[in-house]
Amino acid sequence: MTASNPLQTLIVIGNGMVGHHCVEQLVARGALERYRIHVFGEESRRAYDRVHLSEYLGGRDAESMALSDAAFYRQEGLTLHLNAVVTGVDRHRRQVITAEGSFSYDSLVFATGSYPFVPPVAGAEGNSRLVYRTIDDLDLIRNAAQGARRGVVVGGGLLGLEAANALKSLDLEAHVVEFAPRLMPVQLDEMGGASLKSRIESLGVGVHLSRATQEIKSGRKHRYQMLFADKTALETDLIVFSAGIRPRDGLAKKSGLAIGERGGIIVDERCRTSDAHIYAIGECAVWNGNIFGLVAPGYQMARIVTGELCGELVEPFAGADMSTKLKLLGVDVGSIGDAHGATPGARSYRYIDEATSSYRRLVISQDGKRVLGAVLIGDNSYYDTLLQYVQNTIAPPMDPASLILPAGQAAPLLGIDVLPATATICSCHNVSKGAICCAIDEGCTDVAGVKACTKAGTGCGGCAGLLKQVVEHELACRGVAVDKSLCEHFAYTRQELYAFTRVEGIETFEEMLARHGRGKMGCDICKPVVGSILASCWNRPIQDPKLVPLQDTNDTFMANMQKNGTYSIVPRIPAGEITPEGLIAIGAVAKKYELYTKITGGQRIDLFGAELHQLPDIWAELIAAGFETGHAYGKSTRTVKSCVGSTWCRYGVQDSVKMALDIEHRYKGLRAPHKLKFAVSGCTRECAEAQSKDIGVIATENGWNLYVCGNGGMRPRHAELFATDLDDATLIRYIDRLLMLYIRTADKLQRTSVWRESLEGGLDYLKAVVIDDSLDLGAELEAQMQLVVDRYECEWANTIGDPEKLKRFRTFVNESGGDPDIHFVEERGQRRPAPPRARVIPIVEEIA
Repeated sequence: MTASNPLQTLIVIGNGMVGHHCVEQLVARGALERYRIHVFGEESRRAYDRVHLSEYLGGRDAESMALSDAAFYRQEGLTLHLNAVVTGVDRHRRQVITAEGSFSYDSLVFATGSYPFVPPVAGAEGNSRLVYRTIDDLDLIRNAAQGARRGVVVGGGLLGLEAANALKSLDLEAHVVEFAPRLMPVQLDEMGGASLKSRIESLGVGVHLSRATQEIKSGRKHRYQMLFADKTALETDLIVFSAGIRPRDGLAKKSGLAIGERGGIIVDERCRTSDAHIYAIGECAVWNGNIFGLVAPGYQMARIVTGELCGELVEPFAGADMSTKLKLLGVDVGSIGDAHGATPGARSYRYIDEATSSYRRLVISQDGKRVLGAVLIGDNSYYDTLLQYVQNTIAPPMDPASLILPAGQAAPLLGIDVLPATATICSCHNVSKGAICCAIDEGCTDVAGVKACTKAGTGCGGCAGLLKQVVEHELACRGVAVDKSLCEHFAYTRQELYAFTRVEGIETFEEMLARHGRGKMGCDICKPVVGSILASCWNRPIQDPKLVPLQDTNDTFMANMQKNGTYSIVPRIPAGEITPEGLIAIGAVAKKYELYTKITGGQRIDLFGAELHQLPDIWAELIAAGFETGHAYGKSTRTVKSCVGSTWCRYGVQDSVKMALDIEHRYKGLRAPHKLKFAVSGCTRECAEAQSKDIGVIATENGWNLYVCGNGGMRPRHAELFATDLDDATLIRYIDRLLMLYIRTADKLQRTSVWRESLEGGLDYLKAVVIDDSLDLGAELEAQMQLVVDRYECEWANTIGDPEKLKRFRTFVNESGGDPDIHFVEERGQRRPAPPRARVIPIVEEIA
């Protein structure tokens, strides 16, 4: 700027995610050549990621959550004022008033966000009136959790369920109290809310619906007692209110700006307030009577204001898509468009799976030509496709219900080529398919490059899968070979490396790297993959010096590392069958070493809290008592669950325990691309839950029915019926062939269910290869499995007898004791990890 045209002053009140995004966009568009920018934030730290706020309680430090480096706000012409409360705005003089003094402005942006609404409840104060909004709030919650056993969240919306997850992460018994008759009433319909409730309750979270908290009093067994309008009560040690948000419009109201009927600073399509020099963006703004409580609409408003201030032409604000894809307490939840079917004449299709509490609803227009909305509970793999149907008015298939049916019955996935250039791929940063194509045309050749260029996928991360599909499709369309290399050291897939191992008899990582790789060391991607392949092929002990460097922490120490740095130990209990002497031996070890004990869902006993230096001594005693390693630490066979079958049960038609024992002893130690779980049920009543396992066996009057490629976990999938009425030998032969085919052809970390879905020809192809031996591989696959079986040895027994291998199990090289920073507290008669202590992270800034 020249002396005759001096810099103007722009003030932004608020340094949350939306306020920061506005400043970031201003700087990127050269606004510092036109404005001196002052940013006022009430908190003591610069803008941070509130979308992933719960990670702070999981151990992430505050500095790593910052949305920019400290240097960003040290640019010439940009000043950040922290701990700065704006007390007034004098619109006549165009001044912002703070404790530091008055600051004049030419333009002003309100980005003050919102505050948590706490209903007027008698007795709500201190630890019974916590909120979940800022890092400081989380520090208060963590402090309140010290010595507490139970925590309650008032509010069952998005933030309420996030807060409940935070309480669980602090090892509290968590409860959710919701005034409405269902969870997430804004996003979900009645059935969706019921499905979510069922899933969350199965995770151990108490859900109390249609409850209005009237008073909080002192409790008897806990610190507080919550009294509800229906005369029921609930005791707790702390209460977090997450009953909705209210726009922070007090400062704007005080300055005389127009305010909406239900609060919020009224803005037009340019995000201008009733004062032409003042704008409002994010949750403090109300447009057309609506307040938008997601970060993506706030970012959209910020970009509009940036364009206005920089004299650019921008699309006016016309509302925002409030579709959301979340994982709440580990449960997939999706809400798209008109999820409630409120559009006149709208028709709905519903898919309900009560066994897994999964629910999907598809809302279609009256004429059947448009997808209007959807609700997803339990599986968000449908989300990206349905969102594109809604956003881009793509006509649904002839049978719209096929869009939400299970795999195998569902409509084909929407092709990336069908999406128009205007299709929004990343809502947070408003990145279209066209923008991604432009980035590729300008030289980006991978997902990382497109992210850096467009910022797609760097917000909430929900678009990562779709972004990858678009980038790979567009590269292929331009004749660019899509690099599917395992990593920088191997220009091959896992399947190709497996083939090299088998054909060439490769038995070490160094040999693989020398023949087919590049570089000298390898990395955290290729080492575990090659290690797994070598173990699957040759079944050498995992503690072999040639294999140890390839393993992650769990495999290296043959135990599962837990949150406080200790380890858990799982002895093998085949088929869940154990003698009284075995139970006594495990109990004696647990008592001697003060280990927390828990019966697992796979019919084994988990021992928690062992320190690294204790592992050899503990295993020596367990092995002496007749136990083996349970391989709970590896991508390998985990458990074979069974009922008691015909031995005891009056309904059993076959000896399920003996079959489960035979299967577990055959496949124990088998390494695979992912963990493997089995089950054997003695009749069709299915007490062992065989149809949710990678390999499921169910007894019939004539033999065994074999089910394959199911799993529980984050994305449950029913196993499919593969063969019926098999005799014992045929059953084992088919399992041998199927497992070795999976190990040979699956991708890294690919479960059997995902592998099965990726096979061309589906289940029919799998049956042809395994049952009909269409590829003439049967004998080869069986021989390969037999080699693995014959070479089995307990990895811990192998290690206990080798002094060199035992040297690894020391916490400190120069000391034989444990870690003094590991602490425990007692709960329900057992030791558990002490709550994490607050950490102070020093911030080192360069001094000019």
